[in-house]
Amino acid sequence: MAQGDTNTSVDPLWFKDAIIYELHVKTFCDSDGDGMGDFRGLIEKLDYLQELGVTAIWLLPFYPSPMRDDGYDIADYFDVNPNFGTLDDFRAFLDAAHDRNLRVITELVINHTSDQNPWFQKSRRAVARYGPVAAGDDRCSARASGVTDDPGYSDDDLPYKDFYVWSETPEKYKDARIIFKDFETSNWAWDPLAKAYYWHRFYSHQPDLNFDNPAVHDAVKKVCDFWLSMGVDGLRLDAIPYLYEREDTNCENLPETHKYLHELRAHVDAKFPNRMLLSEANQWPEDAAAYFGKGDEAHMNFHFPLMPRMFMALQMEDRFPIIDIMEQTPAIPENCQWAMFLRNHDELTLEMVTDEERDYMYRVYATDPHARINLGIRRRLGPLLANNRRIIFTSAIAMVAARRCNGARTATRDFQERIRNSFIYRSPLIPSITTKRLTSRTSRKIFRHCCGGHVA
Repeated sequence: MAQGDTNTSVDPLWFKDAIIYELHVKTFCDSDGDGMGDFRGLIEKLDYLQELGVTAIWLLPFYPSPMRDDGYDIADYFDVNPNFGTLDDFRAFLDAAHDRNLRVITELVINHTSDQNPWFQKSRRAVARYGPVAAGDDRCSARASGVTDDPGYSDDDLPYKDFYVWSETPEKYKDARIIFKDFETSNWAWDPLAKAYYWHRFYSHQPDLNFDNPAVHDAVKKVCDFWLSMGVDGLRLDAIPYLYEREDTNCENLPETHKYLHELRAHVDAKFPNRMLLSEANQWPEDAAAYFGKGDEAHMNFHFPLMPRMFMALQMEDRFPIIDIMEQTPAIPENCQWAMFLRNHDELTLEMVTDEERDYMYRVYATDPHARINLGIRRRLGPLLANNRRIIFTSAIAMVAARRCNGARTATRDFQERIRNSFIYRSPLIPSITTKRLTSRTSRKIFRHCCGGHVA
């Protein structure tokens, strides 16, 4: 049996029809009354999740973290945040989930770390001593204007000097957009100890790892192997389009990124068969589909452009936005699957719409400015749709039908047939549909599923 095999890892294409429930351990179930969820509490609720019809659980980051970005600022990739439990608690959860034939997907956040991660602390000390130049450079013998007698410096720091992207100037990579416009004014931040700038595509407290450094590749493989060897079934690859930086590009979707993802996939397939990599590539369909490669990069990829158009179609009472984006969606390899969803992290992201479409969505779904964040809308599904069960069910029908079409070009021809065969009642999207009535039990399950979790 391959390393890390589990009873749930038999079907290599298990993800093709998975129903994935996204949850944050800290907010799900508190077992000890300290006001914060934990793995023991999550174990208590596994029967509930199974009863909903969930087949996989996607856990948001649960690692040690300053929690300045809800856990996506990771300080230690090899442990559990003590507020949520211990590694033994995680192993117990994993075993309990597999006993119920529930698969577990965790986060592989590799674009960036927390600035409190020991890797970054070592890196900034090494840069303070030697300067932001490539390892092996003649100037690495000493930094003419730097710190040569830093009491915090150790020879152990030097291997981490190039773990992050450092520069003496913030003028590099000017064509890269700023993603978190509400919070950041630059993709560079000044480090007073290193006396240099470091690169960050997200928050300034999340420095980006340097994927031009082979040592970073090795470190990521160790993280990957650590969790997959425990029996984790899938890894969500956070912010995968931004791994590399090149001048005169927007630093997204670069060929080097696809080459790296191909290598990571080969590593996973060789050591951990039947596991899954889920790419978070918030891109237009053609760029997003490229993350499947030839069936040898990511197994799954979120379909970000489709999601807001489902809500647009609901409000317009017109299926055109859905059909239009499906027509723009390329065919994908047979061993891959789009992940369809109604939101991520309770955010209706609006990056993959036109400016006119974004203004429309703000006008109909986010009249309160507090509901807007960056280029998106932050509201739970129920309040977003006025707690209207009929509309909530209708939003689910488009997702289910599109997901079953697998995102290929044939989906545009099959879409209406698929949606006719779906299990949800008459939809205003396509008035000619006649579908089966929902039983009260099924109705309750779908409503709880859509309001309580996130479907992919």
